[in-house]
Amino acid sequence: MENLHIEATETTPKIDFNKDTGEFILEGKSVPGNADSFYREALEWLDEYLKKPKEKTLITLKLDYFNIASSKKILHVLYKLNDLIEKGYSVESDWYYHEDEDDMLEVGQDFAFMVKIPFTFIEYNPFEEV
Repeated sequence: MENLHIEATETTPKIDFNKDTGEFILEGKSVPGNADSFYREALEWLDEYLKKPKEKTLITLKLDYFNIASSKKILHVLYKLNDLIEKGYSVESDWYYHEDEDDMLEVGQDFAFMVKIPFTFIEYNPFEEV
């Protein structure tokens, strides 16, 4: 099993899933023409990761914008990681949102409510390096 790295495009986020460190990143904009097709590889990769996970997994979500179809797929990613918690593993999420964008904060809070994964909400200025 290799690490999964997909470069961001104008309509799809960067996906960087590292099996060796247990650190996963979804970053950018997610408005693919076909969310099922785009996220299929990541979800299949996660199925393999779940067979031999690290003791601790951290998912960083730094999404500028995503559509409804993408939100469903992102939630599927979180549900898969939620399964690790139920098996006794540690999973955490860092949810980044632009300052003054309460909508993205609220979406993250909604996701956090739907899973057992503890979320840390991190406000940042998109014009400053984080």
